[in-house]
Amino acid sequence: NHTQLTEFILSGLSSRPELQHLLFFTICFLYSLTLIGNLLICVVTAHPTLHTPMYFFLRVLSFLDISTASVVVPKMLANILSEDSSISYLGCVTQLYCVVFLAATEWYLLAAMAYDRYVAVCRPLRYPAIMSTRACLSLVLLSCCGGKVVSVVQTAWVFTLSLCGPRRINYFFCDIPPLVLLSCADTSCYERQLLSATVLVIFVPFCLILLSYTCITCSILRISSAESRHKAFSTCSSHLTVVTLYCASGTLIYLQPKSSNSQEAKKIFAVIYTTVIPTLNPLIYSLRNKEVKEVLIRGM
Repeated sequence: NHTQLTEFILSGLSSRPELQHLLFFTICFLYSLTLIGNLLICVVTAHPTLHTPMYFFLRVLSFLDISTASVVVPKMLANILSEDSSISYLGCVTQLYCVVFLAATEWYLLAAMAYDRYVAVCRPLRYPAIMSTRACLSLVLLSCCGGKVVSVVQTAWVFTLSLCGPRRINYFFCDIPPLVLLSCADTSCYERQLLSATVLVIFVPFCLILLSYTCITCSILRISSAESRHKAFSTCSSHLTVVTLYCASGTLIYLQPKSSNSQEAKKIFAVIYTTVIPTLNPLIYSLRNKEVKEVLIRGM
């Protein structure tokens, strides 16, 4: 019975001893880049010349990236070094709640960022009025509220399942797919619910983002200046790159939660989602954004 479980054992990324040191240094390096890069984005975008809604959302995105990596990576690194790879029942509940909350909030924030780009390109004269400070704060708050609702529902559903299987989780953190595999009851109802949640969290925002960028593309193509078109496409392409990475990895992880044959593949996608993407975000936004690069150069 799941109420008798007091802890779980995390199997980690790999069971091969010869890979442990390589994995540790690789993940540690990526985590360091995540912290340094996203903290740098937070500092740089606080510059007076970058006090615009786009950079406000980018600061929030960087904070969420730091939080996502920090919820997963330190425990994973500790488990690689230690022979004790256990996590308490409460710790597992907390980790799952935080991961789902941060992931869902990030998706809603990406949709808000797409809306901001839509208003900037398609409604430039009304942009200051529409994307006011109050509106930006409201969009972030709504994203957090949406993430909280999703995380509460998903965490409650998972831990009300009858987890009577082995307490070893074939994963490197507490997530929905490996926990569902521990259930000895029929989880078809939960899998349908998870599919609905995946649609609400990933595909609805993704469709809104695509709609925004369809309108943006039509507006950009009407711009006569080639330089202005290039600048608009460059700004939008950074955001679309991030959205594509999130959509691909998130979909492949959560669409088939009880597919045991794909657990190893899901580990790889989970590493991309929780470790690689938070590292890439600052590079994608800073290296492809002229204004950020100018502030960085002046700061040096």
